[in-house]
Amino acid sequence: MNQTLTITFLGTGTSQGVPVIACSCEVCSSLDDRDKRLRSSVLVEVGGKVLVIDTGPDFRQQLLRDDVQQLDAILFTHEHKDHIAGLDDVRAFNYKFQKPMEVYCTEQVAFALKREFHYVFSEEKYPGIPSINLNVIDNKSFEIEDIQVLPVEVLHYKLPVFGFRIADFVYITDAKTISTIERDKVRGCKVLVINALHKSKHISHFNLEEALEFIADVKPERAYLTHISHFFGKHAQIELELPDHVFVAYDGLKLTLS
Repeated sequence: MNQTLTITFLGTGTSQGVPVIACSCEVCSSLDDRDKRLRSSVLVEVGGKVLVIDTGPDFRQQLLRDDVQQLDAILFTHEHKDHIAGLDDVRAFNYKFQKPMEVYCTEQVAFALKREFHYVFSEEKYPGIPSINLNVIDNKSFEIEDIQVLPVEVLHYKLPVFGFRIADFVYITDAKTISTIERDKVRGCKVLVINALHKSKHISHFNLEEALEFIADVKPERAYLTHISHFFGKHAQIELELPDHVFVAYDGLKLTLS
């Protein structure tokens, strides 16, 4: 059965965001709102459920900006701070819905969450702390209620990172290497979101050339670039250099596919 997905880009920037603190470059000084990029995160609404992929340091600000009233589950790509730092703010949903937040991540990410948010997992529960139900996943398809989720494993330099495919939507961030087996999971999707840090080579991220090569290989109907650095250039300038079916994502952008 086809399901309609609504996708909201909560953030499309790198670990430092854009503008970068104390930087006065052309991009960081831009008056174009599309050049203001919070840390990367995406919200997916499907089948009456609301999922978020990653909760970075800007998570609270993002949820308030987009007036997010419901959140049913969080999926984590990996354990770097710019992807997990906002987890504490699930407390608001714990209070509103009177239940734990369902969190899906690998064993490695779970270990990091228990280290970074040790008070959440302590046997002695301090009043008001977040309530979280950890669901450990591996590189196999899993369900969040009746929503099918397929992990796509990539390497962020040497660190395993999960992208996720939900129906015809694929979200991949912090990728440098993607095997043939994992690429096959992406083929045939309608919308692909893929990281493209900037134009220069980078040790742990796709640059523009690599992202476009990946898009050409897996052939989505549309592709959106995310995890964008201030070194890339202004949003409007980047779009002039892209194929017709490839776009630059920006914070607050909404997509619908069915």
